[in-house]
Amino acid sequence: MQFDQLKRRAFISLLGGAATLPLAARAQQPAMPVIGYLGLVTPEAQASTIAGIRKGLSETGYVEGRNVAIEFLWAEGQFDKLPELAANLVRRRTNVIFASSPSAVRAVTAASATTPVVFIMGEDPVKEGVVASLNRPGGNVTGVSDFTNQLAGKRLGLLRDIVSKAEVLALLVNPTHPNVESDTKDAQAAAAALGRELQVLRADSQRDLETAFAAMVQRRVGALSVSPDPFFSEQRERLVALAARRAIPTIYPRREFVLAGGLMSYEADRVDTSRLAGAYVGRILKGAKPADLPVLRSTKFEFVLNLQTARALGIEVPSAIQLLADEVIE
Repeated sequence: MQFDQLKRRAFISLLGGAATLPLAARAQQPAMPVIGYLGLVTPEAQASTIAGIRKGLSETGYVEGRNVAIEFLWAEGQFDKLPELAANLVRRRTNVIFASSPSAVRAVTAASATTPVVFIMGEDPVKEGVVASLNRPGGNVTGVSDFTNQLAGKRLGLLRDIVSKAEVLALLVNPTHPNVESDTKDAQAAAAALGRELQVLRADSQRDLETAFAAMVQRRVGALSVSPDPFFSEQRERLVALAARRAIPTIYPRREFVLAGGLMSYEADRVDTSRLAGAYVGRILKGAKPADLPVLRSTKFEFVLNLQTARALGIEVPSAIQLLADEVIE
């Protein structure tokens, strides 16, 4: 009997020791790494980017909530908020920061010269001064260029192909966007190469949008290209409605405009582009240096076409153009 009691006590003691082992082991484990996400717009507007980042992280062995944490901060389209948000992420001692625009990159590098930064940007990162070169970025910054702001020529070319009789094209820009001048020059050069006149209209408020579309009618604009900009993304339903009311065929920089009823869009595949950025974040968490990771370029692009809107505008889209579309909305 005494022997049985001794065995029972030993067994209970063994159980107690086993129960405390995981707690002790957890106490000795290093803290979970933290990724800072500095978003220029809103979570809803960057849902596909977030999905791609998570996909890229998983490819390198990281799963949010399991072995990595992500701190999200959003500027909601207000560029002047970026410095404060970037400094906040640096103070939180994040291991690496994802920045979704050149302005966000500059805000982070101004707050810290050592915190690794991974970006996605539509502009040329060398021309923007955020990296020394594409192959050898140098410093603490690298990422992916998705060409969004460099696709003006492609968008205008699609307009020319679908609305072939349009001799006057328009470009809608936000005058407060940091890259408005360079984006405008690129579009003007592209229009000249296509043999088309380009009217540049500016808007950074709802009233300006109304004025801009009225001016397009007065100037007999045949088709419109909308520049990439957080304000325009926020106002996409109003923009689509104005284009329909004024019967102006329009190409947009994001597929969300087409889902809202716009005619067409052309952009880099955001999920695939952000997957590449997420994989870079994972590699940096594993010890890679941003200076040694060459800037990647998007290789997948997405042309979305809304045939229902085309019919409402009286446009017969050539079969060859329809075959080019990655997604056709009937």
